[in-house]
Parts: sequence; C-alpha cells; structure tokens
Amino acid sequence: MTDSPSRATASRAAPASPSPGHACQVFAADDIWVSAGANMGDGLGLPDEVESGDIYQLEPGARPARLVLTHPEAGADPRVGEGSAVGRPGDPVATIARYTLMADDGDRIEILLLQVAGGLYVLPLSPVSERAEYTLLTTDTTPGDIRLSELMCLSFARGTGITLADGRQVAVENLEPGMKILTRDHGPQVLRLVGRATLRAVGVFAPVVITAGTLGNSGDLIVSQHHRMFLYQRHRVPGLATSELLVQARWLADGERVFIREGGFTDWFSLIFDHHEIIYAEGIPAESLMVNDATISRLPPELAAEVQTRFPGLAQVQHFGTEAGRQFLETLGGEALYPARTRGGPGR
Repeated sequence: MTDSPSRATASRAAPASPSPGHACQVFAADDIWVSAGANMGDGLGLPDEVESGDIYQLEPGARPARLVLTHPEAGADPRVGEGSAVGRPGDPVATIARYTLMADDGDRIEILLLQVAGGLYVLPLSPVSERAEYTLLTTDTTPGDIRLSELMCLSFARGTGITLADGRQVAVENLEPGMKILTRDHGPQVLRLVGRATLRAVGVFAPVVITAGTLGNSGDLIVSQHHRMFLYQRHRVPGLATSELLVQARWLADGERVFIREGGFTDWFSLIFDHHEIIYAEGIPAESLMVNDATISRLPPELAAEVQTRFPGLAQVQHFGTEAGRQFLETLGGEALYPARTRGGPGR
C-alpha cells in the first residue's frame, strides 16, 4: 500500500528521524465493557477472550486519550511519537484485532484493539456513544492492511470531478496546491494541501457510491463513509435548527441509489483550505477536510510548520449547519433528501 505525496511535499527531503504520522483518540480497553453476556463486567479483551453476542457499552464519562504515532518503516509497526498521552516515545504500537459490532439502531461499527507498551487500547473507526449498546458480531485477527497513519486522510476517490473557480471540473488527483477552487460560501479559495492515501476497500474503508443524479450529481460520486455531504432543505424541517444539513455519506446508503462498495483498493484524496469549506464534487456540495492536530501531525516537520502558520490553533471551525444522524434521516425519509431523477442524470 502506498501513500503518494502531493507536489507540495514531494520535493522536500525526508527527515532523518521518524516524524509524527498520526494523532488519534483512543479509549482504554476497559472503558468498553460487557453489560450483558458471557463476559459480563469485563472490558474488551483479546480475540480469544471475547464472545460473539456479548453486548458492550462505553463507560459513562469515559474520555479518550491522545495517541501520537510515527510514520513506520515499510513492514514495521508504528511507534509512539512525541506528545502522546499514551505510552512513551519509541514504544511499539501493534494492531491486535478488528472487531465489528452492531449498535441498537442496527448501525455497524468497527473498532481496532491496539497494544501499546503492554496496555490494551480501543480505537473506534466509527463514532461510539455512551448512550448506545453494541453487540459483538465478528472478530478479525488479521487487520494488517490498516495503516494507522492513514486513517484521517479519506475524502474523495480518484476521478472525482472538483469544480474550479472558473467553473471547470478537474479530477481530484490532478489538483495541485495553489489552484483556486469554487466554494459555496466564500467564492474562489486557494487550495493549500492535497492529502493522499491508498487503502483496501473493506469495512469502514469501503467507499460510498452516490449514483449519478441521486443528489443532482453529474456523475457517480465516490466518497468515504464518514465524509459529509451538504444538503439544503428549502423548507425548514421540524426538529432541525437550520435548513442546512451535514450528512455522513454512509447514512444516505439505501442499497439502490446510494450503496457501499467493498473490494479491491481505493485511492483517496483530501483537500485542505484555510477554512473548513463546502466545495463542489461532481457538481454538488460536500465538505473539505477539517483541519485538526491529527491532520497536521501527519506531515513532514518542515511542511507541518508551514501549515501551522496557515492554520492557527490547528482546529478549524466546522461549517455552519446541522449534523443529521441516521435515525433522523430515516424519520425524514429518502424522498425528502433525493430530488427527482431525470433519465441519465444531469449533464456535465
């Protein structure tokens, strides 16, 4: 698996020592415990200790800890980087297993079990809530194709047409820093960075395909499951604070117009601006990558310093809008989200 650098990073010399590769939030394994089942009262354990069918909950009040990783050498596990609240710099980080669980609303989530300096930690690949119960479905003890340092770099798949300031659509893989991209609220904005990653399209990393015309998109739009689409409701919907919705692509999946496609590998590209923006992908609005310390920590030191200057505070403010979850969307109904489709979808 490769992580092709953008031209903004390709010409820079590689650092002599491992650079921070990723900052993520992890829970202690005991923070996710069995509330009903064979292992009642136990925290999430090793693969030979867990039982399918056990029901897990996140401990009320549990707070995640910041785990900083380094870019690993080829074939090696990542190590703990400077500034981590978990482990000590240089400690190895091993991915022990990937667990698939089902929430009480039917949603499936995946979590990784990590071992750091003899301790067990849980990295959710999907949001988890202390108000929900999760039933353990399957255990995968060979999750070696997941590179922790690439977890945050998911947005648009190769081939996605992005609208430039002059109205032209350019494939996302051909974008370069410095180009001006059309944004919904701030007009032309300079693209600051293009993040790239290639991941096996399984589980939470399988892409969402929004078929042409479903949301008014000119062609099939392929995005990561947690990437948020921008939907505008002409009439204020009861229960929503605004008419502007930010919806994770996975919640739109209906198996027909929008579906999750597993198999093979996907090349992913993320776009970073001075602010969290709503841009146009295949002609419809979608978010840019929201910058936080996890994004910055993945860069080579020289470029990280440059981006820190451009993104003060390392935490962009989310674009105005209401985050709409799965249950609300089911209540609203698909027809309220999808405009009437014309034969063949709209033209480019």
